[in-house]
Amino acid sequence: MDERFPRAARLLRRADFEGTLRSPQWRTSNRYFRISARQNQCGRPRLGLAVPKRVLRKATQRHRIKRVIRESFRVRQGDLPDQDFVVGVRGAVGEADNATLFGALDELWAQARGRPCDGS
Repeated sequence: MDERFPRAARLLRRADFEGTLRSPQWRTSNRYFRISARQNQCGRPRLGLAVPKRVLRKATQRHRIKRVIRESFRVRQGDLPDQDFVVGVRGAVGEADNATLFGALDELWAQARGRPCDGS
């Protein structure tokens, strides 16, 4: 799989977000992020972002975090199962530097690779 981040690799519809958040097949989290995931029928992993204003007040902070999440996903997507992933943030994410955030996301993506993707 190429390492671009095309439109097909994004969760765009509200129904996709809500389905993944309301009835995920699995969840995982750490100090900075939480990931909910659910099997999809698209033949590729897809990413949705939940970076609310109430967690990170400044737009520059929100955009930085989104860029870090997208870049981490873009590089790792070839190793991930065909699932929809919604990545949310926790309050501590605003004070962490990018290297720390990439490390935290790498841990969560590693957990995602270890999960069964048979729909159970």
